[in-house]
Amino acid sequence: MLSRLKKGLGKTAELLAGRLVALATGRKPLSDAVLQEVEEALITSDVGLRTSRELVAALKSAHKKREISTTDEIRPFLRSRIQSLVTVNHPRTPPDAEAAPRVILMVGVNGAGKTTTIGKLASRLTGEGKKVLVAAGDTFRAAAVEQLAQWCARAGCEIVRHPQGADPSAVVFDALKAGVARGKDVVIVDTAGRLHTRSNLMDELKKVRRIIAREVQGAPHETLLVVDGTTGQNTINQVREFNANIGLSGVVITKLDGTAKGGAVVGIVNETGIPVKYVGVGEGVEDLQDFDPAVFAEAII
Repeated sequence: MLSRLKKGLGKTAELLAGRLVALATGRKPLSDAVLQEVEEALITSDVGLRTSRELVAALKSAHKKREISTTDEIRPFLRSRIQSLVTVNHPRTPPDAEAAPRVILMVGVNGAGKTTTIGKLASRLTGEGKKVLVAAGDTFRAAAVEQLAQWCARAGCEIVRHPQGADPSAVVFDALKAGVARGKDVVIVDTAGRLHTRSNLMDELKKVRRIIAREVQGAPHETLLVVDGTTGQNTINQVREFNANIGLSGVVITKLDGTAKGGAVVGIVNETGIPVKYVGVGEGVEDLQDFDPAVFAEAII
């Protein structure tokens, strides 16, 4: 897992770890100029201004306490701190893992990779022996339903779909009924991509969530926001708004292999308190990785 994630986060590591390695050369004393360079390296990797300053403040504090004194100690220190930051609220086991069916609600803006993520997740779960059903709740885009149907065919799982323009709530209702009747282990609910600033679309999402809660006890057991890793720090407002409207259990960050902005993972967790559950680091099914705080910190630092 480390090698795959390291490869996927290569651009971020090249930018961040590369600069920190250069700083460590010669075991120089920890000066204000060095700390300024560390902050710049973190910000450039899209860790975010607030989180970058918190990390540098922690470095200064450790230096003052004589816990660290030279530049070669920066990387191990930051690796440990970053692991700690992204471990906040990170569950050891999925919530309600024994629920049947376990309902996973997937949300996000257009273009984030939500449909592909659902396909990969369905493939992974069926590969683990789970009986999976997917609700094609994005009734606005015929292409999304067709893409989802292709993923389901490859994964060997069922899909519940309605004609384009149908009420998404009706699709979800039928899918949940089918999931229960057919003894499915997992029902994954797709929803139309929507901007977090459009209140009418968020209201529609709340309606879908209410139906899920009404039809299956304790559901949705997961509500996952899919965000595009290439947008970096801009995802933080998305996380905040979706969480305020429907409550999130986690975030899925896609396309991290195509960007040097992988540091945004740190800022997202630190500034919102919402854990990252999965990261996408490539096109293959196996490139949807469980997010592991220790592996992530090792990969970027």
